[in-house]
Amino acid sequence: MRRRDFIAGLGVAAWPLASRAQQPAMPVIGFLNGQSPPIWGPMVAAFQKGLNEAGYVEHRNVAIEYRWAEGQPDRLPALAADLVQRRVAVIVATGGIDPAIVAKAATSTIPIVFMSNDDPRKYGLVASFNRPGGNVTGVSWFSAELGPKRLELLHQLVPTAMTVGLLVNPNIAETSLQSLDLQDAARPFGCSSLSSTSRRRARSTPRSRPSLMIALARSSSQAMHS
Repeated sequence: MRRRDFIAGLGVAAWPLASRAQQPAMPVIGFLNGQSPPIWGPMVAAFQKGLNEAGYVEHRNVAIEYRWAEGQPDRLPALAADLVQRRVAVIVATGGIDPAIVAKAATSTIPIVFMSNDDPRKYGLVASFNRPGGNVTGVSWFSAELGPKRLELLHQLVPTAMTVGLLVNPNIAETSLQSLDLQDAARPFGCSSLSSTSRRRARSTPRSRPSLMIALARSSSQAMHS
């Protein structure tokens, strides 16, 4: 299933939570994202499509308050607090696991719907898959769990590579755990080290990625994992 299908599903999932809340004539959904609008434009369109399929259209019978951290996680607490102060019906947390973590810290009463590529139990978002508990629920496609498998395939393609470069974002919560998993996975293949190159250290822009990949190619890395 494509990521856009997940986002559309968030729209369908978010609406029942919003409609059950005591809200004005036009309920408000808070959309909290750790990245920026240019990157997430197609995903926002998919989210709106999911709402439309549930019978709700932005500006007609539902309002959406968008808050973007622009690749700067330290902005998320203030953005989440603003949504809570505005008493939105539900918070949709996207663009990494951090928005969901921050939203959960900001409110224990407003429903939160998240999406993640990692196990949400690791970050205390839910107690279990069958019974999430609390005010948080969401979807995960567990692509992070495939990291070691991708490293194994990379080793099969380049068996002589002793140093593998990682293209990672140090500003998101998943990075540290995923990097440790990859370090463990690299040992059986004889990889001596994994060197990291950061992406979106300050602002999340597609233009920054080619230069980081060039820098990684010029390093001592003999292969790359991203």
